[in-house]
Amino acid sequence: MRAEIMSQEIPPEIGLALVRVTEATAQVAGRWLGSGNRESAHRAATEAMYKALQKVDIDGYIVIGEEGRLGEHSPLDTGQPVGTGRGPQVDVVVDPIDGTGSVVKGHPGAISVVGIAPRGSIWSPHPAVYMNKIVVDSQAANVLVPECMGAPAAWTLALVARAKQKDVRDLQVVVLDRPRHTNLVNEIRATGARVLLRDDGDTVGALITAIPNRGADILMGIGGLSEGVTAACAVKAVRGGMLARLAPQSSQEREAIQAAGLDLRRVLSCEEMVSSSKIFFAATGVTDGSLLTGVEYSSQEVRTQSLLLRGENGRRRLIQTTHLVNPGAN
Repeated sequence: MRAEIMSQEIPPEIGLALVRVTEATAQVAGRWLGSGNRESAHRAATEAMYKALQKVDIDGYIVIGEEGRLGEHSPLDTGQPVGTGRGPQVDVVVDPIDGTGSVVKGHPGAISVVGIAPRGSIWSPHPAVYMNKIVVDSQAANVLVPECMGAPAAWTLALVARAKQKDVRDLQVVVLDRPRHTNLVNEIRATGARVLLRDDGDTVGALITAIPNRGADILMGIGGLSEGVTAACAVKAVRGGMLARLAPQSSQEREAIQAAGLDLRRVLSCEEMVSSSKIFFAATGVTDGSLLTGVEYSSQEVRTQSLLLRGENGRRRLIQTTHLVNPGAN
């Protein structure tokens, strides 16, 4: 049965339907720019994404949901069905706002994302919350070996620099700005490489690393598992490389992982996190950033910029859309 599901074709038009989902979500999220209200912003975006997903012709299943981010139940919880139920059976990963803190503080770099792949193809290690990850683009993907996960940063950076025909000091390394990364950041700086610290936006950090010419060479460090699995869909779609390992940040999380029988030592590749190449991934800018421009509002129209990735052919589409505020008005 699983083989039959994995072999199902996902129609190409599903890609644009997913873009409409992230466009609708980003338009709602953008209204919370500078509001300072993180919970309400993410809750509003979550509701908008759910409503938009219900119009897409898929029989969708949320693989990793929003309950971990919101601390409360939502229509996008793990295991929830989404879509009309009339299309292909797919796993769905979502992040209504990747970079909620950036939105409510008026900072750049927030996006809205959704990805799908055939049912059963996206790794879902519930109840894990955090993972250690390394992301590179296609130029360095072949040198990203499992040993990188436990090696000193200098060793991994040297491999990536050689693959990209750069000096280590020319590399730019994306790291989340967290106290847990103090030693990692010091290691990176000791090599001469440059550090791009991010307040949040783990998925967008992976995207600007995996997509060439976006200003980053490698992402390193511990971040959210949901963001990591979501990023894996995009990284695989653009032929990048990624390694991940569970990294519990509390004794409770560690105990829950062990009780679930998950292996804390296992290092996974991108292909192990997303086993199918039949991936569609859509992202729309909420605030301006190096990946996408943010939502622009006026009295007559709203403008969005989106990215659509298709895993089977590696195609990337950059989509500019103008949405009329009152399309039926004379």
